[in-house]
Amino acid sequence: MADTTSPALARFRIILWTLVVVAAVAATVVFFTRQGPNAPLGVTGKPFALESTQGGTFTEASLKGTPSLVFFGYTHCPDVCPTTLAESAAWKEQLGLSPEQLRIIFVTVDPARDTRNVLADYLSSFPGTIGLVGTDQQTADAKASFGVMSEATAPDADGYYLVNHTASVFLINRDGRFEGTIAYGESKDTAVAKIRKLIAS
Repeated sequence: MADTTSPALARFRIILWTLVVVAAVAATVVFFTRQGPNAPLGVTGKPFALESTQGGTFTEASLKGTPSLVFFGYTHCPDVCPTTLAESAAWKEQLGLSPEQLRIIFVTVDPARDTRNVLADYLSSFPGTIGLVGTDQQTADAKASFGVMSEATAPDADGYYLVNHTASVFLINRDGRFEGTIAYGESKDTAVAKIRKLIAS
């Protein structure tokens, strides 16, 4: 049977489905950026507890109080992690922010190699950065809290391996709630504008 759908009706259907997709995307954005007492701490609101290189235990409740840039990575990372940490420090310096105004938090996804001491030594090159480390289960809990993925590659003959991981920086406001992300490779001007908005919220 021949298709009897008129061009006008076909265009209407395309427009309708486009609006549906746009509405769905908008609803997702609203869900992840909603504010108020019902918004979860962090990103998903799932609890976690990690050891801090500054001493003590850091949990989802510890996100409250100071706006934060949270990044997941590992000390053996050859490029993405040191680049992101250096950029985060540069953004903070450009805005003239103190640790009381903005925290930089680095969570390791490689607890097998990144002990607290290893992490603290690594982060000495990025003064003021808070390092967080835990057991495999604690690390999995923290990843779930932020919706982060990571996977180790097959080790080489010497046992060395890389870890593929989420490379976004998470923006957490002073109420401990998710504000958005800075993508790896995002322009400096855009990143600084997002941080300026974060600390003003």
